[in-house]
Amino acid sequence: MNLGQYNTLTILRDTDPGLYLGDGQDNEVLLPHRYKPESYEIDDEIEVFLYLDNEERPIATTDEPYLTLNTFGYLRCCDVNAFGAFMDWGLVKQLFVPFKEQARPMKVGSWYVVYLYIDDKTNRLVGSSKTNKYLSNDDMTLEKYQEVDVLVTHLTEKGANVIINGLHKGLVYIDDIYEDLRSGDQIKAYIKNIREDKKVDVVLQRIGYRSIEPNADYIMEELKAAGGFLALNDKSSPETIKDLLGMSKKLFKKAIGTLYKNKLIHIKEEGIELI
Repeated sequence: MNLGQYNTLTILRDTDPGLYLGDGQDNEVLLPHRYKPESYEIDDEIEVFLYLDNEERPIATTDEPYLTLNTFGYLRCCDVNAFGAFMDWGLVKQLFVPFKEQARPMKVGSWYVVYLYIDDKTNRLVGSSKTNKYLSNDDMTLEKYQEVDVLVTHLTEKGANVIINGLHKGLVYIDDIYEDLRSGDQIKAYIKNIREDKKVDVVLQRIGYRSIEPNADYIMEELKAAGGFLALNDKSSPETIKDLLGMSKKLFKKAIGTLYKNKLIHIKEEGIELI
């Protein structure tokens, strides 16, 4: 059984406290009564999340946490005591973040990017807002123009610092931000550049002509299908463009303009032609 992760377990028996589940290796865990499915049979399989209850005993739940083991989430601080902070992570028992794992002192009601790990000494699930120590830009498998998942950690004068694919650090420069971004946003992005010092530049739109998909890609495919030439250009009538490509003249002009800048087509009096 894997703590802090989803496990597919077998229903062994029904008791007053709830269902006892097993992993086929003589390990059992309780799924409390309030999480029992409406209908089930003994020996059915069920997917549950495992964590520790208030007595530090493994417990199963069908609730879905906001993050799992060795991943990042954006969590709200619910309480602070003499030992640390307690975060709402979607489960009945709150997630503990000790003071030593706080990048800055946490305040009740504020939100923080938190990493979930197992403390080696106590074997407890613990959170940390010192995100940099769980990220590395060594041995990256990223490629230029690659689509990635990013989590915005914080905003600075330079731009938005992001976590890439839950593994690496990156930056969206302020000049490349064309929408409202906030800490905690989880969005798709694209690798713009990987520097020699292993810093990664990220953008929120596809690079080059792909940034206006599907129109540019569609025109490229139509050009290829037509042997490399289409009898359309920026002087064609909106009706003609609509009939042939099913798009407005405004979108057509934007698409061919970008294809031209990327040196993918010639724009001639007779029409557009692949280079």
